[in-house]
Amino acid sequence: MVEAEREACRTVEQALTEAELTWEHPEGHPQTYVVSLPGTRKLSTTCSLAVGRHTLSVNAFVVRHPDENHEAFYRWLLERNTRMYGVSYAIDSLGDVYLAGRLPLAAVAADEVDRLLGAVVENADGSFNTLLELGFASAIRREYDWRTSRGESTRNLDAFAHLLSKPE
Repeated sequence: MVEAEREACRTVEQALTEAELTWEHPEGHPQTYVVSLPGTRKLSTTCSLAVGRHTLSVNAFVVRHPDENHEAFYRWLLERNTRMYGVSYAIDSLGDVYLAGRLPLAAVAADEVDRLLGAVVENADGSFNTLLELGFASAIRREYDWRTSRGESTRNLDAFAHLLSKPE
């Protein structure tokens, strides 16, 4: 590991400590930090920060591939990408949605790492309900029907009440 990588690792650890976030290294990857970022809509977002030879990479899972409404779902992601800081929506070979970003090691500072983590939370947690509405409305309705048929709580579906209203 070269000095720039060591310094970036120290800076990432400082930023995570200052933000009072717990992190761990995956086995055999001392330059990778896995942290769980708290949220309100999406209760937590697992985020990976990896210090490489030239860059700090960030990756975070957002949501699995949509069940329906694919065109509108992916269009929303692409349109949103134009307004985001530090990260962009990306999809894997299955169509699952991630946030991905990179910083040159020279730009790695504690406040910049904090800003990058904030962008992850804003775009994973802040957009979570919109993504569920766009890509999973039928599943939400089925879940609501199943829960009500069993007398179970639907409280965590309250954010989707406008999808659940039944015509009289």
